[in-house]
Amino acid sequence: MPRLGFAANFNRETYSLKPLETIQTVPAPPQRPIDAHKGTFGTVMVVGGCATMMGAPALCASAALRSGAGLVKIAAPMNVLAVALGVEPSATGVVLHENTTDSMFNLDQADTAQQAILAVGPGLGQSASCQELVDQLLRGNRTVVLDADGLNVLAKTNRPRPVPGPLLVVTPHPGEYTRLAKPLQITTSPTDPATRPAAAAQFALAQRAVVVLKGQHSVVSDGQHVYINHTGNPAMATAGSGDVLTGLIAALIAQHMTPLDAAVLGVYLHGLAADIWSERFGPSGLTASDLARFLPQAFDRHRNSR
Repeated sequence: MPRLGFAANFNRETYSLKPLETIQTVPAPPQRPIDAHKGTFGTVMVVGGCATMMGAPALCASAALRSGAGLVKIAAPMNVLAVALGVEPSATGVVLHENTTDSMFNLDQADTAQQAILAVGPGLGQSASCQELVDQLLRGNRTVVLDADGLNVLAKTNRPRPVPGPLLVVTPHPGEYTRLAKPLQITTSPTDPATRPAAAAQFALAQRAVVVLKGQHSVVSDGQHVYINHTGNPAMATAGSGDVLTGLIAALIAQHMTPLDAAVLGVYLHGLAADIWSERFGPSGLTASDLARFLPQAFDRHRNSR
C-alpha cells in the first residue's frame, strides 16, 4: 500500500507537514488463553440510550460481547435499561440519572477500579445532563471510545484536550468530522479520498486521539500512522452499524490491545463481517443486529488467514 497523505504536527497555532507511516498489516486478534475467565478479557461499559433510541446501547453491547469482551455493562436511564437488557440479556445494567453527580457515582460503583473501557454515545441524546456527563467522562481516567451523540456533545465545546487525559478513540462520519474540526480550524476535506488520511491525522494530533474517519475505505490514524481499510460493502449503509463498530473497538481495547491496533482491527473486522453476510445474502437487507451476529465469523476467518 503506498503512502497516502501527510500528517499535520499540531501545536495549537500552526501545522507543519510530515509524511505519515502507512500501516500495512492488520493486527492479530487478541489471544484466548485456555485457562481464561471473564475477568481475563476485560469490561466494556456502554454509556448511552434515551427514550427514542433504546436499541443503540444494546447493539453496542452485543457487538462487544461477540468481540470477546468478558463483561459488558449498559449504563442508561432506567426506562432504557428495561428494553436494552431485554435485547441483550448477557449484559448487566447501571442506572443513569438526570443528575450527573448521581450518574458518576453509579458508574464508579460499577467500576471501582476504573478499568472498564467506556463506549460513550450510542443513542445517548444531547440533553444538558448528557453533555455534562460526557464532559466529566472525558476528564476522567478511563479509556473512551466516543461515537454518535458523544461526538455531537464534543463538537459543541470542542477544544484541544487537557494533558493528562484519558486515552480516546473517536469514530466520526464525515459530517460529524466537519463539526468536530471546525472549532479547531481544521479545514481538510474528510470526503476527498486524496485528503481523508490527512484529515484524520490532523484531528488525531489536535486531540491526542485515535481517529476512525468512517466511510468507504475508512481511515484510522493516531497522527503518525495511517491505515486505509478495504473491507466492507454497501449493505453496511444501515442504521446502527456505527454502534456495532463502537462496541467492537471497545471490546478489543478491553482485551489489552492498544487503541490504534484495536481501531485498525476493528474497522477491518467490521467490514469483513458485512462481506461474509453479503456472500450469502447479497448487497442489501443487512441490519446492525445481523452485523453483530456475524462478527465471530469475521474473527474466525481472520485468525485462519494468518
